[in-house]
Amino acid sequence: MLPYPRPNLANVQPYKPGKPIEELIRELKLKGEVIKLASNENPLGTSPKAMAAIKKFAPESFLYPDDSTYYLRQAIAKKFKLEMDWVMAAAGSVELIYLACLAYLRPEDELMMSEHSFIIAKIGATVMDSKVREISLKEDYSHDLNRIFSTITLATKIIYLDNPINPLGTIVKRRELDEFIEKMPENILVVVDEAYNEYITTRDYPDSFKYLRQGKNVMVLRTFSKIYGLAGLRLGYGFAKPEIIANLQKVRYPFNVNRMVQLAGIAALTDLRHVKRSRKVNEEGKKYLYEELKELKLFYLPTYANFVFVSFVEDSQMVFEKLLRLGVIARPVKEYGFPNALRITIGTPAQNKKLINALKQVVMR
Repeated sequence: MLPYPRPNLANVQPYKPGKPIEELIRELKLKGEVIKLASNENPLGTSPKAMAAIKKFAPESFLYPDDSTYYLRQAIAKKFKLEMDWVMAAAGSVELIYLACLAYLRPEDELMMSEHSFIIAKIGATVMDSKVREISLKEDYSHDLNRIFSTITLATKIIYLDNPINPLGTIVKRRELDEFIEKMPENILVVVDEAYNEYITTRDYPDSFKYLRQGKNVMVLRTFSKIYGLAGLRLGYGFAKPEIIANLQKVRYPFNVNRMVQLAGIAALTDLRHVKRSRKVNEEGKKYLYEELKELKLFYLPTYANFVFVSFVEDSQMVFEKLLRLGVIARPVKEYGFPNALRITIGTPAQNKKLINALKQVVMR
């Protein structure tokens, strides 16, 4: 007989990441070039400055990391002109979402989020046996902040907003979020997940640091996984009032940010050339994919991130498997409520062309 887990764990649906490229090649015995456009990784790879730091400090891997992440937080605080006690580093921004649930949710509380949003917040709240209230999106597939606000109850403790929404790529714009935060009750923590912030080019994107300067109970999340290309090392960071950061620190495990990634992150923050080049490749890729997807008469959502949400007339698992056999790995998003859609990372020009050629074979058969 096994020990009994907490009953609410039966309701937890673990996060299902995309399979590593080497695993899929081995499972399906794929031949030739295989490209992975499933996990929103930077197709240009890791920041060269971060890579240089990794190579330089690799001999120090036997040492424990700095548990306080002092120098990393110092570099982040300097870059964003905040005090260090407003900054927290973590093993990816997903850890900060999870820690917020551990620190602030009780069984009688609720977390509010949009339907089809990034699923980690839902998992964290369910682990805490809290209620998850999912609010319908607007017709343009963006957060309906008016509906979210009107649905707030005395039990609401966290509101999670991914901006852009993963897996849709849509955003809530500056004026709308400003008005939403301005009228937010003080007992609610609003988590604004900006994992794709560095890919944003529109001036309508909110300035979330303004809410911090105004003393609002907002936590802003960023990551090194996307444009900096450090997804494999796991590094994210967040900004909030020192009192909020202190509570999250109480529920994290020791040495949660490894030594190598702290040093790589400090170096990556200075790699403006890599960020600029990555953003340029992404913008050019978006334009190319939009034109080709229109030609194929496929529904897609214009994106503010480094991926495109594409819907098909057939089950996305079938499209996924057909693309696999043509050497392209995409990401089905059935767990987000879209049985006929794929989330496809924007790649290099060569990768994007390979994707479109594969899609032509799949949808035109």
